[in-house]
Amino acid sequence: MTGGTEIHRTVDAVWRLESARIIAGLARMVRDVGLAQELAQDALVAALEQWPESGVPDNPGAWLMAIAKRRAVDRIRRDQTLNRKLEELGHRLETEDSGAELDAVLDDCIEDDLLRLVFTACHPVLPTPSRVALTLRMLGGLATDEIARAFLVPEPTVAQRIVRAKRALAEAGVPFEVPAAEERAGRLSSVLEVIYLIFNEGYAATAGDDLIRADLCLEALRLGRLLGGLAPDEPEVHGLVALMEIQASRSRARTGPSGEPVPLLDQNRALWDQLLIRRGYAALLRAEKIGGPPGPYVLQAAIAACHAQAREAADTDWARISALYEILARRAPSPVVELNRAVAVGMAHGPEKGLEIVDGLADEAALKNYHPLPSVRGDLLFRLGRYVEAQTEFERAASLTRNEAERTLLLDRASTAGRRTTPRNEA
Repeated sequence: MTGGTEIHRTVDAVWRLESARIIAGLARMVRDVGLAQELAQDALVAALEQWPESGVPDNPGAWLMAIAKRRAVDRIRRDQTLNRKLEELGHRLETEDSGAELDAVLDDCIEDDLLRLVFTACHPVLPTPSRVALTLRMLGGLATDEIARAFLVPEPTVAQRIVRAKRALAEAGVPFEVPAAEERAGRLSSVLEVIYLIFNEGYAATAGDDLIRADLCLEALRLGRLLGGLAPDEPEVHGLVALMEIQASRSRARTGPSGEPVPLLDQNRALWDQLLIRRGYAALLRAEKIGGPPGPYVLQAAIAACHAQAREAADTDWARISALYEILARRAPSPVVELNRAVAVGMAHGPEKGLEIVDGLADEAALKNYHPLPSVRGDLLFRLGRYVEAQTEFERAASLTRNEAERTLLLDRASTAGRRTTPRNEA
């Protein structure tokens, strides 16, 4: 039993590492992402059946790839859809040399195949939740139940999203290819959005008891690093990687002993992971060396770097952060960017200035149920000594969040504000 358990763990680990490469290679053969995943799953089943008796191969990833490719050729033969080159190779697969020839043909382009898979899984024809689910399934190797747990949705919902996504790609005739240069920028923004959505859900969970889901953060980092290797000349890719590395460096300091959130300015910076910070700096430097006007992810990474460079919260260069947010607000305007800019302005130039920006966002429909808005307003009011108003804002923020750890923190801040009195409150 123990040996079988160890084999299953090995299979799971190999699958996590190799599934994206296998699916990518198969998708180029069969020109269908959904079918490629099915064939890769067949190879996984074969491993679960054979390895407990035969033992784990010396190169388990290559074993899975070989089995999957041969299943693909069998499927192509049955469906009679083999193109000329693969047809010729497929008919000669009975000899060892021809198998090696097929391996060479596929393995020569494996990096391109992975890039094709990234752009396909994140295709804008799919709604965002489907892109996220398909990316985690295809590129992350996560099982459907793992994705469902991570996003706190029912497993059938995730399964339906994945099935519909694969069907939508097939029905739309989405080609398995890296888009041409003129299309790539728009498509790349979709890819980066999906990866950052995955990271953010891990970094600040939307709902549930835990503030952080480390597995999602790590998965997004892995995907970002993979994309950085596949698209080395895209500054925004390195900007996103830098942003995620630096934000992830704070993970150990972001929660207290009981899992309670610790705000950025109160964190023990000795707990920040210096290796991740150095990796973030290196990625940011790569983005800057490529040149061109900084994009949204490069700008956000530069802001994160400002925080990382401050040994103490009091050393933070809020003036620079405020200036960077000013550029970001022009480059990629959004209510959330404006809210973050309000925080920086409030720190750099006083809470009154920050509150002016926040009050200008009161009618933004996108922020109607966005709990950080009343939370930020409450903080600015507290710093201005307007404690009764601050208490109201913190209570409103607590009522809007679906994360229990954040709700507890916000109610504590409301209670603190309620205990403070000033002549202004009593008037």
